[in-house]
Amino acid sequence: MINTRQTRRAMLQQTSLAGMAMLGTNVLSLQADEKKDKTLRVIAYNVYECTGWPKERALGKLATKLGQMPARFAHELALYAPDIVNFSESPQEPVVQTIAKLLDMNYVMFPSGGKWPGALLSRFEIKNLQNAPLKTERPADLFTRHWGRAEIKLPSGEALIVHSAHLRPPPETEIRVREIRAMLETMRAELRAKRSMLLLGDLNHPPLPPEYPLWSDAGWIDTFAAVGQGEGLTIKSDKPDLRIDYVMAAGPLARQVTESRPLFEGDFRVNNEDLESFALSDHLPQLAVFDLSK
Repeated sequence: MINTRQTRRAMLQQTSLAGMAMLGTNVLSLQADEKKDKTLRVIAYNVYECTGWPKERALGKLATKLGQMPARFAHELALYAPDIVNFSESPQEPVVQTIAKLLDMNYVMFPSGGKWPGALLSRFEIKNLQNAPLKTERPADLFTRHWGRAEIKLPSGEALIVHSAHLRPPPETEIRVREIRAMLETMRAELRAKRSMLLLGDLNHPPLPPEYPLWSDAGWIDTFAAVGQGEGLTIKSDKPDLRIDYVMAAGPLARQVTESRPLFEGDFRVNNEDLESFALSDHLPQLAVFDLSK
C-alpha cells in the first residue's frame, strides 16, 4: 500500500522554489497581457505573516522551513491577476520583496506601531507614501497594527489614493472607534472633494455599530455590501463565521465596482476533509473588481 502521507511530503520537499516562481510569474504575465486598462482588480488580505494556518500542520511547517511560502502566495494571488494587493499582518520586507518580484509588482511597507506591519503591492507606480498620516503625533495606543496612505498612478494618469489599515482587534471597541475617527479626520477634505479612494484591510469589526456606520456616514462604500452575495465571511479559513476584512471605495470609483467577494477557494482555504491540509492564512482574501469605463 502506498503511504500517501510520505508521498505528499516527498513531493513537497522536491518542489523547486525557482520553478514555482516561474510558474507564478508566467500565469500573471499571461493574464496581465489579456487585461484591459479599464478594469481594476484589488485584493485585501490579512496574510498571517505568510506562515500558513493552522500553524501546527506539518506540511505548512515544512513549506515555511523550505522557504516556499513566498512562491506559494505569489502563485495563488497570480491566479486572480490583481492590480493592487494589500497585506495586513505582513511578513518582513524581504518576504514581501520576493512576493512582489514574483508578481512583477512594486511594493511599499507600512511600519507598525507594534509588531504587525502592512504592505501595499501594485503593478502600477506607488508614490507619496505616508505612515499613520495624522495631523498630530501618533498616540501610543492607536494604530498599534498599521495604517498608511499612498497614491497609485493608474494607466489613465489618475492618482488613486489608497489607505491600508489593520485596526485594533476585539474586544477593544473604544480604541478602534478612536482609530476610525482619527482616520476620517485626515480623510475629510479628500472625501468632500469626491476623490477616488480605496480603503483596504482587516478592520477587525463586523458590519455593525458602533464602527461600521462611521465609515458609511463619512462617504465610504463597502464594496461587498454594494454588489456581493451571501454573508461574505472572511475568517477563519476553515469555517468562516465573521466578516472583518474589507475593500471600501469612495468617490467616483465607488460607483464602478462590479464584483466583490471573499476567496473561499484554492489554497486560500483549509480542506476540512484532509487533516494535513493548511491554508495560506487564517483569513480569506477579499477581492473587488472595478470597471473604470463606467
